[in-house]
Amino acid sequence: MRNILLFFLPAAGMITVQASSAQTKSLTQYVKPLNGTQRMGHVYPGATVPFGMVQLSPDTDTIPYEMNGKYNPDVYKYCAGYQYDDATIVGFSHTHFSGTGHSDLGDFLIMPTTGALQLNPGTAAHPESGYRSKFSHANETASPAYYKVKLDDQNITAELTASARVGMHKYTFPEKTQAHIILDGMHGIYNYDDKNVWTFFRVENDTLVTGYRQTNGWARTRTVYFAMSFSKPIKTYGFRKMDPAQAYRGFWGKFKQDKDFPEMAGHRIRSYFDFDVEAGEAVQIKFALSSVSTEGALLNMRTEIPGWDFAAVKAAGEAAWEQELAKLSIESKEQETLESFYTAMYHAALSPTIYMDVDGRYKGLDQNIHTASGFTNYTTFSLWDTYRALHPLLNLVQPQRNADMVQSMLAHYDQSVHKLLPVWSHYANDNWCMIGYHSVSVIADAVMKGNAPFDANKALDACVASARHRSYDGVGAYMDMGYVPEDLSGASVSKTLEYAYDDWAIAQMAKKLGRNDIYEEFLKRSGNFRNVWNPATGYMQAKLKDGSFVTEFDPLSTHQKGYIEGNAWNYSLYVPHDPKALIALMGGNKAFVRHLDSLFTMHLPDEFFAHTEDITRDGIIGNYVHGNEPSHHVAYLYNDAGAPRKTQERVRMILKHQYKSAPDGLGGNDDCGQMSAWYIFSSIGFYPVAPGSNQYAIGSPAVDKAVLQLGGGKTFTIVAHNQSAKNVHVKKIVLNGKPFNGYNIDHETILAGGVMEFYMEN
Repeated sequence: MRNILLFFLPAAGMITVQASSAQTKSLTQYVKPLNGTQRMGHVYPGATVPFGMVQLSPDTDTIPYEMNGKYNPDVYKYCAGYQYDDATIVGFSHTHFSGTGHSDLGDFLIMPTTGALQLNPGTAAHPESGYRSKFSHANETASPAYYKVKLDDQNITAELTASARVGMHKYTFPEKTQAHIILDGMHGIYNYDDKNVWTFFRVENDTLVTGYRQTNGWARTRTVYFAMSFSKPIKTYGFRKMDPAQAYRGFWGKFKQDKDFPEMAGHRIRSYFDFDVEAGEAVQIKFALSSVSTEGALLNMRTEIPGWDFAAVKAAGEAAWEQELAKLSIESKEQETLESFYTAMYHAALSPTIYMDVDGRYKGLDQNIHTASGFTNYTTFSLWDTYRALHPLLNLVQPQRNADMVQSMLAHYDQSVHKLLPVWSHYANDNWCMIGYHSVSVIADAVMKGNAPFDANKALDACVASARHRSYDGVGAYMDMGYVPEDLSGASVSKTLEYAYDDWAIAQMAKKLGRNDIYEEFLKRSGNFRNVWNPATGYMQAKLKDGSFVTEFDPLSTHQKGYIEGNAWNYSLYVPHDPKALIALMGGNKAFVRHLDSLFTMHLPDEFFAHTEDITRDGIIGNYVHGNEPSHHVAYLYNDAGAPRKTQERVRMILKHQYKSAPDGLGGNDDCGQMSAWYIFSSIGFYPVAPGSNQYAIGSPAVDKAVLQLGGGKTFTIVAHNQSAKNVHVKKIVLNGKPFNGYNIDHETILAGGVMEFYMEN
């Protein structure tokens, strides 16, 4: 065994990642990063490490966000930059979102070429017209921390790996020639002509280039700095500035700036770096990122990858993934299950992402430089999605990381001029995407589960301030009237229901902390779901400010007034914090079970979701929309209506039909790991229906055995005796040798460790 590489993480000290030649069981072999890259999974296949700041991955086209002044719907396929069905690769960029339904990033695209220099990407139909290249999946390899592909047009082999903050490239050229390495500062995901606010490139010496890029996109003002180092000296280099003519151009005309001039600044810049290479020679690149400065990027590079041993960096990344996957290991007789499970574990560890330099510094929401003290700072919080299962999963398998994520949210609050917790944040911005104030769910879940190494009362104050912020998205009317009126704020039913759940989460935290006044206030608010219930239709329905219900109503439509990314049939089941009250509204257990049955068995015609791009046929079972988040808890509600066997049947049906080990293996956007977290929980037999509670609803384990590593040598083991595709029902449960009754298990029981045995039957 030998040490491969040192990673510096300020919150945890120096960590030596090791690889062992004696290792007998590799879990990374089951991870398939290409799963979900076809159609609407929106994941990327490139190289990254767990929660890494760099996501070095191929981009397969340059679809613009708008055409002729209008939104271009084709861009939606490229939220992660890569589409499996494409036949060309444009290049390899360093930042990507995993599984989102909107996008940004794609920073600093690099592409190796030979022959005549071309500084435009060309088109998919005519790749020879630019620097892109055809490729084949037959010559493509994707695994944790590693990506490899042959660029067919010039027979160049591209290999990628990464540390937390540095991407490493290796380009092997087939013959003696002049090689070009193109650095495209214009490229981006969800791109448009004015997205680049400013770009600056500076050649520091014959192997080092630095610079930055500022963009105005989903993140309104985002700046990323870089340091790029080559493994051999640059022979010649140049820049091409694509800016339109400007009235004022200063006195730069005295210099010939396009070739061998060491700096360039402008809105849109492409650059090239030339090298003489021998046959079979590899040119390597280290590319470090920072939100603080080029100096910070260079420090990240020198700390994380000081040398040029590509194989060692790759091995260290693979070892980090082995360690991550081992936190929750399973046994199964089915290869498909092993691949789907560990790929889900992989996707669940791609975000949130580390957002600070190795010295702890980062650019904050106030655009000033801050230092994370005592915690690792994170960004990429897709909270409308991830509060449901991803953060509860992290509370189990990554409690320290999740606590750091909460502290990152509290730092965001401190830096916010609005004094609001994050809604959907990345790179020192809040994108304000989607609804609710679901940071409070993540914070409450951590506090209620005893994972709160921070000032919990201060955290509660931040939650309360966010929930009382009257100017935010209908909250003022919600506070005054007990619901969000549709004629004052759209998606009013969805907002009312999600606010009510978040309010319940605040109440639970307040009760635990002895803040009874807050508890009473928010417990009352948590009942506001009743105010949009229409007994005449039997659904949650939009109300106007005069108290009347909106008259135009179709419970199947996903693009009518009152709802966001869902319809009344699904959203009417969104009362995760009080299912008994919901069941009573719907007429009791029998009527409720009939309603759930119809949800899963009816047919939802395409016309009802044709205008909602986040909902596609792939993610639908009956009228149950698993490919989008609002219904992820629904299958577990049968438990509350006295029909647990139906929960077990539906969970196993969803696992079978919505997940598979294939490029089209995800039924919808993975949404920063939420779809994958649902799979993980449901596969091992329980699910957090209402985060902020210490209860998990029991389902039907689809693996033979699962072992959760709890730290301190403790484990919680789940064994499913006789489980199979047919044996999906739970006959009995035994916990630590004693009969276990009921269909909920609490967090404390799991943390105590032990063995939970499911005896399964047909």
